[in-house]
Amino acid sequence: MPRSGKESRERLETAALGLFLARGFDEVTTAEIAAAAGVTERTYFRHFPDKREVLFDGERRLAEWVTDALAAVPFDVPAWGAMRRVADAIVPPIEANRAAADQLASIVAVTPALQERAAAKEVHLVALITRQLIDRGATAEQASLVARTTWGVLAHAIGAWRDEPGSALQAHVDRAFAVFGDLVRA
Repeated sequence: MPRSGKESRERLETAALGLFLARGFDEVTTAEIAAAAGVTERTYFRHFPDKREVLFDGERRLAEWVTDALAAVPFDVPAWGAMRRVADAIVPPIEANRAAADQLASIVAVTPALQERAAAKEVHLVALITRQLIDRGATAEQASLVARTTWGVLAHAIGAWRDEPGSALQAHVDRAFAVFGDLVRA
């Protein structure tokens, strides 16, 4: 049995990912995930409100990375420049999490309920970034546009990175921002 809440949570995430990969999301129960993690189903529900959420705890971590990275950018840097720095700052933890993220992407790709949850995750992240940019002095319109655009460019770079195993995410991020810059100047 895991001794800490953090350890239980990690074991539940790992067990769920393995079971979903082996049998498919719809074929696995929360009781099976809990048993594979060596905890009770009650413990499962202390950590996650439903079966989908065990896969999306990375959203919380990503939001923390973005928040911390934006807080480290000097306040006088305009919104677009600040978010470009944020994109660079979150590359290392995203790269470090590649194996699990690729596995999650493969599960989401074949599960409509998870596709919906992944889309909601992006909406939540864009809203978080928008609020933080407003707090830094951007207008609501500027903040929304920068948040949506930055996330779109970053998501494009991550997709290209996934399509090229062994490549560096930073190269894809740099290229995506350069291509976007060229489009804006055209």
